[in-house]
Amino acid sequence: MSVSPLLVIGLGNPGPDHRHQRHNVGAEAVQALGDRVGAKRGRYSGPATVARAQWGQTELILAQPLTFMNSSGQAGAHLTRTFGVELDRVVVVYDDLDLTVGRLRLRAGGSPGGHNGIKSLQTHWRSQMFARVRIGIGRPPEGVDPIDYVLGHPTGVEREQLAAAKERAGDAVLKLADCGLEEAMTEFNRIGRHPGGGPHDGNKNSD
Repeated sequence: MSVSPLLVIGLGNPGPDHRHQRHNVGAEAVQALGDRVGAKRGRYSGPATVARAQWGQTELILAQPLTFMNSSGQAGAHLTRTFGVELDRVVVVYDDLDLTVGRLRLRAGGSPGGHNGIKSLQTHWRSQMFARVRIGIGRPPEGVDPIDYVLGHPTGVEREQLAAAKERAGDAVLKLADCGLEEAMTEFNRIGRHPGGGPHDGNKNSD
């Protein structure tokens, strides 16, 4: 039995100036996943980079919008229309201020939670019902503007935690491809230890 392709979209801002910023962990997680599974770039005329790979019975379409974060919906709408993918076969990977640094949280849908990239996608798709893999970047320190924080670069232990979280986000996408969202949520939403090492509290405000 054939399985519909899984469209995985990693959110971020394009261009070298935004590389490795906190706001780009979603796009970089999808890039890292593509490297792991040997995804190959193909021709695509829309506002995203697209690479494709076969994972078991599932074709992965790995996309990184070339629009800026606030216009992610333009890229998302073009991708689903071009590849004929329904929203139940879409996964969006992105950064989340409301999760402690390095924690993952998978969801089946819901509000954008203040994330402008998700808000743009929901506006263009006219739906909140698509799977998400959220990567925690934590709240900014007191007195730091949230915009400056998300556009800043992690350092030290935080950088290590986010690097590990990006790899784990790829694991979550592959688990979802193999077993479905419910099983992936059961495995990756557990409160335990940071992928970078120490214990964490799970952040009670994560939803």
